Amino acid sequence: MNARPDIERALRAAAPHALVETVREALRREYGALHVQLLLADYGMTVLKPVDPVEGPGDPLSMYNSAEGRAFGSQEPREQPLRHDEALDHHLPVTVRGERLGILTVRLPGERSTARTVDELTHVADLLGHEILVAERDTDLYHRARRVSRLTLAAEMQWQLLPARACTAAEYAIGAQLEPAYAIHGDNFDWSADTDELTVAVTNGMGEGIRASLLTNLAVNALRNARRAGIGIADQASLADQAIYGLHRGSVHVSTLLLHFDLATGRVGAVDAGSPQLWRLRGRTVTRIDLEAELPLGMFEESQYSVQEFQVVPGDRLLLVSDGVYEAASPLGELYGERALTRALLATRLLPAATVPRAVLRELAEYRDSETLDDALVLCIDWFGRS
Repeated sequence: MNARPDIERALRAAAPHALVETVREALRREYGALHVQLLLADYGMTVLKPVDPVEGPGDPLSMYNSAEGRAFGSQEPREQPLRHDEALDHHLPVTVRGERLGILTVRLPGERSTARTVDELTHVADLLGHEILVAERDTDLYHRARRVSRLTLAAEMQWQLLPARACTAAEYAIGAQLEPAYAIHGDNFDWSADTDELTVAVTNGMGEGIRASLLTNLAVNALRNARRAGIGIADQASLADQAIYGLHRGSVHVSTLLLHFDLATGRVGAVDAGSPQLWRLRGRTVTRIDLEAELPLGMFEESQYSVQEFQVVPGDRLLLVSDGVYEAASPLGELYGERALTRALLATRLLPAATVPRAVLRELAEYRDSETLDDALVLCIDWFGRS
């Protein structure tokens, strides 16, 4: 069921900063909505924050013990009756191609809360998600709404560099997360797909703070520049290596893992240039995919890289992790290595790819049992294959 055409036209014509008020007025007019609220997931994926310049900022809602959070986690519309009132709150996921942005809550009189209406409101939430992604080019409103605290400058640079935190297609689903979300420096992920191929990159710039972020920005943009020229992943790595070495003359480097998926066959080409690790869950068996390690990008002049291959089959789950994950230490000094990663992969095997990285990072935080400024990156790929 589609949204009513006049609501769609109103959203597309709305000013970038006025999407919430536009949808609120439209839903009041068309459905008799008593209350309309947009909540966006924060950078750390722990709370949902209201976006509402008219009714005040409101309090963030937990992602884990609120009705809105449960709707966000399940990605299904949820109905919440109100005490001493016949009205109902409908919590509707706002999601774009697998990227979970937040929740649209619409309060309707009981007699207006029909299955047809919920279907139409679900489509309104989808439209709103697409319009938010376009509007973010021209307003900071939605960026500000995602923050529970100030981002460091290095983190600001890293989040602006990312493609999204999730993506779905017929052949695969991807989810990724960075921690500490508000103070990340050098870790980053990137992906791009077209009709027949998917390329995924995980990078980790050497150092801390803005220096690490600037280095990663250079590496990611060099890789993108080569990829968008139609160059294969081995030469992508070589050209990025030259760009980094040309500027820094070997004083710093970037660890990188590049994967290229043939969507028709499941053949994967890999370039392993540094510290990120690759793990596979097949059935209930967890194995590390051992690749021949090559030099990180930027260490030496004109390094050459080679592509190694392996096969994925429908049902496989791949997990890419940075050294901030597998080298994290418990209070007793034990590293979060093979045993812990195996346990985490098995424990999260029933979760969708979009939620796996956050679940693994929560388990990692419990394992460390202490605050850390080390970057940690987790990227999950579920492979469905092509029919």
